[in-house]
Amino acid sequence: MSILEPSELAHVPFVSVENMMRLVNDVGAEAFMRELADYIEADFKRWPEFDKIARVASHSREGVIELMPVADTAHYGFKYVNGHPKNTREGYQTVTAFGVFSSVATGYPLLFTEMTVLTALRTAATSALVGRYLAPKNATTMALIGNGAQCEFQALAFRALCGIETVRLYDVDPAATKKAEANLRAVGFDVTACRTSQAAVEGAQIITTCTADKQYATILTDNMVGAGIHINAIGGDCPGKTELQRDILLRSDIFVEFPPQTRIEGEIQQLDEDHPVTELWQVMRGEADGRKGDAQITLFDSVGFAIEDFSALRFVLEKTAGTDYCVQLDLLADPDDPRDLFGMLQRAGAEAA
Repeated sequence: MSILEPSELAHVPFVSVENMMRLVNDVGAEAFMRELADYIEADFKRWPEFDKIARVASHSREGVIELMPVADTAHYGFKYVNGHPKNTREGYQTVTAFGVFSSVATGYPLLFTEMTVLTALRTAATSALVGRYLAPKNATTMALIGNGAQCEFQALAFRALCGIETVRLYDVDPAATKKAEANLRAVGFDVTACRTSQAAVEGAQIITTCTADKQYATILTDNMVGAGIHINAIGGDCPGKTELQRDILLRSDIFVEFPPQTRIEGEIQQLDEDHPVTELWQVMRGEADGRKGDAQITLFDSVGFAIEDFSALRFVLEKTAGTDYCVQLDLLADPDDPRDLFGMLQRAGAEAA
């Protein structure tokens, strides 16, 4: 075999954006998120098994770049992700991402994949999974405040997992609402485009806030939230960025992924450090209560946590193994003698010459 020809150990399965979209469309977006939610739920139920840290963030005036690592005894996963609200004005995505899933035993990557599309799917799948535990039973209507890239995924996930059929839309940019309205009507939703956030929440049992601006904001005010509502607050994801008026938090039972991260990045950064919250893994394991009554206001203070990405990577690895949804990428150097990396380099140069 030519020294320039990669060995089997040099290859890492790679899922491109094209192949991820093909996979999701072949499975169906709602079916994909239902299956993905099962993986997320299974991993949340074994939460104590994971080695967990808050994500590592590099903040700038323009946005944030983050690494999100987590591991269990068998696998290590991480995601690289950015959040730059200004990007859409310049023709870029606000959020992009890629991820790696590796063997703890060897340190070798088992999967390298795009995660821009996959993050949108896992965020929505997580929201709707949490909705099954916290949203009012038989909820049919959701308000979506913030109609950007995540909007349609949220609607589809809540239909797939919670039975939502009616959505009420509002965005400060009417073009975003028009886009979301067209997309959601095309997949069978009953859609109302609203001119104010107050109008959007009328008649909704679930309110999802998903805005991009990196600032303290008041997307929901206290008077907009009545008894029995479930709030799915997914826009907060960094220090100095919130969406809810503080009084709403004081009236709500608050549920979080990983408190050390959420207290820095989530809505609860507005509250005292010892304000009580409930961890979702405990609810899913039956160790803590979720929704307890019809009048209860529940709040999922979602910032996104690495275990959700771990679940998504695990799911995609199993879904694509042995298929043409991935290609073998020549990513790892593999000399005949593991101690002779320089010799491999020299021999490759001679062969090329």
